Amino acid sequence: MKYLINQSVYNSHYFDLLWCKTRYLVLYGGASSGKSYFVAQRYITKIRKPTARMNLLVVRQTQKSNRQSTFALFKQVIRAWDMRNEFKINQTDMTITCKVNGNIILFSGCDDTERLKSLTTENGIITDIWAEEASEIEESDFNQLDVRLRGEGRYKQIVITFNPIDVNHWLKKRFIDVKSPDITVNKSTYKNNEHLTPEDGANLEKFKTVDPYYYDVYCLGNWGVLGNSIFNKNKINERLKQIPDPVAVGYFAYDYDRIEISNIRWIDDEFGAIKIYKKPEDINYCIGGDTAGEGSDYFVGQVLSQDGEQVAILRQQMDSDLWTKQMYCLGKYYRNALLAIEVNFDSLPITQLEELGYTNMYVRRINDTALEKYKKAYGFRTDRWSRMKILNRLVEIVREHTELFNDRITLEEMLAFVRTEKGKLEAQEGAHDDTVMAIAIAFEGLTQVSYVKPTVKKNEEYYEESNEMLEFWG
Repeated sequence: MKYLINQSVYNSHYFDLLWCKTRYLVLYGGASSGKSYFVAQRYITKIRKPTARMNLLVVRQTQKSNRQSTFALFKQVIRAWDMRNEFKINQTDMTITCKVNGNIILFSGCDDTERLKSLTTENGIITDIWAEEASEIEESDFNQLDVRLRGEGRYKQIVITFNPIDVNHWLKKRFIDVKSPDITVNKSTYKNNEHLTPEDGANLEKFKTVDPYYYDVYCLGNWGVLGNSIFNKNKINERLKQIPDPVAVGYFAYDYDRIEISNIRWIDDEFGAIKIYKKPEDINYCIGGDTAGEGSDYFVGQVLSQDGEQVAILRQQMDSDLWTKQMYCLGKYYRNALLAIEVNFDSLPITQLEELGYTNMYVRRINDTALEKYKKAYGFRTDRWSRMKILNRLVEIVREHTELFNDRITLEEMLAFVRTEKGKLEAQEGAHDDTVMAIAIAFEGLTQVSYVKPTVKKNEEYYEESNEMLEFWG
């Protein structure tokens, strides 16, 4: 029996994935990219191999949607390759059995948990799962599928296919935003589909002008947002295509004797908390800080040049005191930058920075009712009005000067920042607002930054500073 298929029948964009053996194979991207058809081709190729011992479970959110899509795709491939004599197709039970070796393809919906639990095969255990339109599947249901692939013998694999719509989806956090030897990721669009007709391709191209956001998300497979973002989605998606790679990723090491920090040095680390997009120049800087609180679990520092360009970001889950020390080092690195740190939920950073002798911090006025006058205090306090003020300013900056933003996570969080039915500006449920609030505070902090190069403005007083740049790069 002829086993090998002519390579020309496959889309060359996917061909190297034909024998991929990682635990998770993730194919995502825009509509009409041909990824689902390739997966069907791939499994027909693999399952009919005479020596193969495998059984495939194909799942979608509902069994009905399976019949209309994946089951139909397999039948289409079998007909196109003229292999109807090699497979037994049971229309009622939705099963496809290879007559050569007894391998079987089963179809089920995640909405039928009892059926999923009871599925068995005569030819051994289920070795492969294809989760089609996985963005429709709940993570808890996926976990149950993942647990099902167990047992000794042949390697086990889950193929995951979907179109990215919601930037906050669990699939992105679990498979796209991480690096793992167990995960192979492939992104594709209609431009990678060699079998797409010119007419179909031209129809998709029309969305460039008719609906740019639809084109970016649904045609080009870029992450979008389900809600109505307060920021300009088209401008953000366009900027996401142009953002630079960091020039350095890592963190600061230092000596600390419980009185002062000294011997600050940079450590390269691909998993480090800090991404540097531009090294310091002979200008002034401001760093906006958002502490973890009110459901947010990241500490963030956003570094802006005096011209408003995002030049670095510190973002990580860490203890407050460790974040403060990294902020201290980051501030020193960026020429004694003005630090504008939010103080609503955590006062330790301000206290600790003062103890370390870092005095170039954002100053606010507070009302001293006892003395019946205003006094000054370090740090930015967020209330209903100040929050609205800094976010509205940020909306304008994003709309008019999107080129100032260089960090992907920041831009993606903006996509998920919406106006609720009650008019409140906040992150969608399940999303973070850390980077957005930190950069909004940083732009507020710029109002207290001096633009005179020979001096650094320290709140309302000027202190002579050396123009010599701090060097931690060796």
